[in-house]
Amino acid sequence: MENEKTGRRRIIYLLLSILVACAIWLYADLTSGPNGTPQTKTREFLEVPIEYLYESTLGDRGLMLVEDGTDMTIDLTLKGTRWDICSLDRSDIRVTASLFDITSAGEQRVNYTISFTDPKFGNNVIQRENTSFSMAKVHISELYSRTIDVSCELVGNVAESYSAGQVELSHTEVEVRGLQEDISPISYAKVTLDIGANAVETVSKDLELQFYDENGQILDKADIHASADFVRATLPVFVTKELQLVVNLTESPGRRIKNTDYRIEPQTIAVTGDASQLKNVETLVLGPAYDLAELGTEASENYTTTNYPIILPEGCTNVSGVTRAALRIRFKDMTSETLKTENISFLNQPEGKRVELLTGSLPVKVFGTKADISALTGEDVAVTVDLSDYSAASGTYTIPAEVTVNKGDVGISGVYQIQITIREGAEEPPPEGEPASGPVEGEPASGPAEGLETPAEGETEGTP
Repeated sequence: MENEKTGRRRIIYLLLSILVACAIWLYADLTSGPNGTPQTKTREFLEVPIEYLYESTLGDRGLMLVEDGTDMTIDLTLKGTRWDICSLDRSDIRVTASLFDITSAGEQRVNYTISFTDPKFGNNVIQRENTSFSMAKVHISELYSRTIDVSCELVGNVAESYSAGQVELSHTEVEVRGLQEDISPISYAKVTLDIGANAVETVSKDLELQFYDENGQILDKADIHASADFVRATLPVFVTKELQLVVNLTESPGRRIKNTDYRIEPQTIAVTGDASQLKNVETLVLGPAYDLAELGTEASENYTTTNYPIILPEGCTNVSGVTRAALRIRFKDMTSETLKTENISFLNQPEGKRVELLTGSLPVKVFGTKADISALTGEDVAVTVDLSDYSAASGTYTIPAEVTVNKGDVGISGVYQIQITIREGAEEPPPEGEPASGPVEGEPASGPAEGLETPAEGETEGTP
């Protein structure tokens, strides 16, 4: 057993020794020569592309680079350490040449520069003298330009009851530049807009330009430089729709939409517009909203007429030719009545003071349907007076009152006030067996004086 363990250790040690020796040999072979100098190696890279800089500057000078006659690639032989030269890839090499100093046409030679995408190669890889050439040859030509028209060919159709307008192009003409022999054959440029089958809304697409000669044949545009490569083509699709005219009505107590009889003349108008814009539009709202508070009691007998201008959505056309609409409206069932109430109470009565009510009863004008009004009595009308602003006051005052009706759907017509007197000192308790005089907070108040009512402006008896 002991001999078996010793034999295994010897095998492991032997394998480790071989591995270390290989590593030392590989390092020495890649980094050092026989005398301790770095071990180098040369390698050839064929057809490395040349990148020409400042081509746009040539265009500003009326010149252009012509590939025919220009060195577009170069063969390089590079030298470096074994490790670096073996790991260097063709894509890591960048060869650039500047066209900035060229100001005239003709064949010329320019210097080029070799660099590496990874900076580590710059210190360990050098260029040998035997490259395919020392300076790059370029062919510079005069730039020829023309302005040509752009047209659009339509493919497809619009749906029934829809119509299409004229095609709108972002460019109706473009400038083309290049060699004269490439530009001269161009007769026109065209894009093709496919709107599909049964289009029901406006179609807009960015389309690639194609160039044609005078015989309608497509030209190769590889050497044609246009001021725009794409053109946006828009075909507006229109639809004619009957839109229902609508007026928004504003309700209030006693004045409900369900109790009105109204109509709009005309009820509809025909409108033509962009199909996308009118796609989900079925009504046209006339404005502003009509407040039912503008209708009086007499409106249950006669219609009230209000005229509205018809304002269309932007970009739409009124086919009907009608520019105004009339709202004719009345109440189906409306009456008014004046009820007297003694149900008067105070809120926030001042502490340490007596409040005497001079208004014994208050006549309140109410309106609503005949059924709701006939069911009311004075007990259903409540008058509340807020004294929070009179905590430090003494004397006689006329104070606004809030009137509410706790039964039916009934409105209040007019503005109401009551008179009170505020005196210093708490109210003395009544003799035993007699009720207290004067109102208390939250309880009805009574007194000898009649109520004060201020009707709404322009209001007469019997009009809500």
